[in-house]
Amino acid sequence: MKIVHTIADLRAALRGCSSPAFVPTMGNLHDGHLALVRQAKALGDVTVASIFVNRLQFLPHEDFGTYPRTLEADCTKLAAENCDLVFAPSEAELYPEPQTFKVHPPAEVADILEGYYRPGFFVGVSTVVMKLFACVFSQATGPRYALFGQKDYQQLMVIRRMVQQFALPIEVIGGPTLRADDGLALSSRNGYLNAGERQEAVHLSRTLQAMAQALRSGGDHAPAELEAQAMETLRQRGWQPDYMVARRRSDLQLPQGNEPLVVLGAARLGSTRLIDNLEV
Repeated sequence: MKIVHTIADLRAALRGCSSPAFVPTMGNLHDGHLALVRQAKALGDVTVASIFVNRLQFLPHEDFGTYPRTLEADCTKLAAENCDLVFAPSEAELYPEPQTFKVHPPAEVADILEGYYRPGFFVGVSTVVMKLFACVFSQATGPRYALFGQKDYQQLMVIRRMVQQFALPIEVIGGPTLRADDGLALSSRNGYLNAGERQEAVHLSRTLQAMAQALRSGGDHAPAELEAQAMETLRQRGWQPDYMVARRRSDLQLPQGNEPLVVLGAARLGSTRLIDNLEV
């Protein structure tokens, strides 16, 4: 496995590779990331992972400064999965000047749910992903693949729409959410939880499961009633929920008719904010 830190070295390493399969990450890797790498190995002729903590997607009060940076351990894990190439640029390399050109997703997908509670988040995500795509795929002549986890459900939808609207020749593939034995979705931020919080954290997924089961049963409960019940359930357990909602899978808008649904939740437990979702 080769590790490069500059765009020039990345492009030199990719010379002659026609079909990259790319897994963008912010590092602090867990089995969910590694499962995406395993998916990627079956797709292209070269597997690329990036490790970059992107300042543009953090609000001023969020954890950019304390986000775990574990490059050496991450590279050991990637090497064990036979990843071919790791791109780990510095901030000065990827943003050598202020990034004043940015990708602004439409408000109907970027200013709801995560975008409502984290204003500008999807601008930061879309901008860095577009730039990473330009770095990784610039010389590709065959199929191009980009892999993202479905735990970040709204992010995956935003990136798919960005690729579609810009007519980028890239297939965006979502990898299923990996979970611990008790059902907690794997996340780099799980490491912030203390022992007691870690035991409690599983109740985010359990509350979503209860919402999903109620929707499947087709009872008398309207989605808004289920959402309010879920929020109150978490509050009574000491959480600070931002949202617990049922939305259409296609566009994350309010349910109408019998379209396939997804339930999504975001809540703070202590100082740690966790997200999760389940397709219904």
